[in-house]
Amino acid sequence: MPEPLVTVVMPVYNAGSYLRQAVLSIVGQTYGDWELLVIDDASTDGAVETIAHIADARIRVVANARNLGLAATLNVGIDLARGEFIARMDQDDISYPERLERQLALLRADLSLDLVAVRCLTISPDDEAVGLLPWAPTHEALTARPWLGFYLPHPTWMGRTAWFRRHRYHLPEIHLSEDQELLLRSHADSRFATVPEVLFAYRIRERKDWRRQARSRRAQLKMQLRHFVHAGQYGRALLSLLAFCARTGMDLVNALLPGSGRLGPHRRMPLDAAEQQRWRAVLVELDQKRIDPPAKRCYQ
Repeated sequence: MPEPLVTVVMPVYNAGSYLRQAVLSIVGQTYGDWELLVIDDASTDGAVETIAHIADARIRVVANARNLGLAATLNVGIDLARGEFIARMDQDDISYPERLERQLALLRADLSLDLVAVRCLTISPDDEAVGLLPWAPTHEALTARPWLGFYLPHPTWMGRTAWFRRHRYHLPEIHLSEDQELLLRSHADSRFATVPEVLFAYRIRERKDWRRQARSRRAQLKMQLRHFVHAGQYGRALLSLLAFCARTGMDLVNALLPGSGRLGPHRRMPLDAAEQQRWRAVLVELDQKRIDPPAKRCYQ
């Protein structure tokens, strides 16, 4: 196969029934010069076998010899990527058909950009549209308050492969904050942006795991304090501590409210009828996609 322009990196660990939809959403992209690296991180549920019949030679399935974790598996994808650009994709999410085309157009139009995200619709485990995630369009808006984090949803990223190889993901992995650590470490000498169009469906859990959330909050605070103190930015370190306290307090309140563990907290922004209709059209297109007989594929 000739070298593609875009490498889509999809780490997989026990993806269950969602993997097929995620892969088909890449196969159905309006932009076609890509390869999809499905990196199986020693799954035990056989989910990767469910995509074996998708007849597309652009799909490469790679198997880790043992479970490495998300950050290390992403670094494997960075090393194996043949494209000039790397796009992220999670095992249970859905890319709208125009996603890669729109991101690539922005990266090509502005050579100063290193990393581009897209706006996100949130969906439930049964594909119900739930809400919209917060977003910001420009680098200046995205990085104005680094102690609060960066509104660049990780599975929507597309960036220059050279940028990913220069920064890579931190090891050992920062619990549920590997993306925020990379952005915090790189934002001062990088340029980020967001395509101002909803082009991605981000799947959320049916119930909130508050213990998992608390562990993630602590990991992110520790990472931020280390970064800001090392840079001599003590005011930002204090702001990150205050933000942690405020968020932890809100988590505690939400955890104690009846039924708060369900999808309610993810209704971050209103979802209008046009976006609902557009999402339904994406689902219909996925359901109608024809699956061809098995084709020869590159396994490693």
